[in-house]
Amino acid sequence: MSLCSDCVKGVHHEGTPEGKFEFIRGVRCYVGTPSGEYNKEKAVLFLPDVFSIDLINAQLLVDNFARSGFKTIAIDYFNGDPLQEDAFAGGKYDIPAWLAKHGNDQTRPNVDKVISALKEQGVKDFGTTGYCFGARYGFDLAFENISKVTVVSHPSLLEVPEDLQKYKKLSQAPLLINSCTVDETFPRDSQAEADRILGNGEQFTETYRREYFEGCTHGFTLRGDLSQPEVKAGREGSFKASVLFFKKYL
Repeated sequence: MSLCSDCVKGVHHEGTPEGKFEFIRGVRCYVGTPSGEYNKEKAVLFLPDVFSIDLINAQLLVDNFARSGFKTIAIDYFNGDPLQEDAFAGGKYDIPAWLAKHGNDQTRPNVDKVISALKEQGVKDFGTTGYCFGARYGFDLAFENISKVTVVSHPSLLEVPEDLQKYKKLSQAPLLINSCTVDETFPRDSQAEADRILGNGEQFTETYRREYFEGCTHGFTLRGDLSQPEVKAGREGSFKASVLFFKKYL
């Protein structure tokens, strides 16, 4: 399990965040709340990539999910120590050393604290949307059947085929994978394995979907260059697919 060079590349998106930062059980989160009526027994957990919740791109996506009717909580599981955004401009980082300080033991407790607090507030059903690093927790929460529906986009840190087999064996949560053309961490052979194992050889089934966005590169949903038409279409298409999946299953 590893990250790739595209995990730390990207472009800052433009916009004005509408959500707010809150501490939930002591964990810093960025929260998007629908402006109208919404089902308060449902929530989407936004599981960010290595740049965490202070990246404006992540905040804007959270806001978009909230506009679509889902209270959405982005969790800072890096305890205020994400990868710095100057990596976008080619900053040099020892990614393995950073990962060693941000493993399951350091990051998972914050996820569990937030889930526990939200349950106490009356949330019964959780959807997850995990990006790159965050897809690992999307799978883990599905393995434990904590989440009701799972969306992952250009996932990293998965063992293929082991995690796919484990998902099929343990999880009851419908799964959507947003995949793309160039992805070192979830390449075309891994995408085909997902279809074989989770879709019984099909790309689309009743409870498994793998959307594929031609011409896009790992990170396109969160850090892609929206001046490129295929990337803009991929970001918009993956978001639409995610919302429809949540509306159907959450």
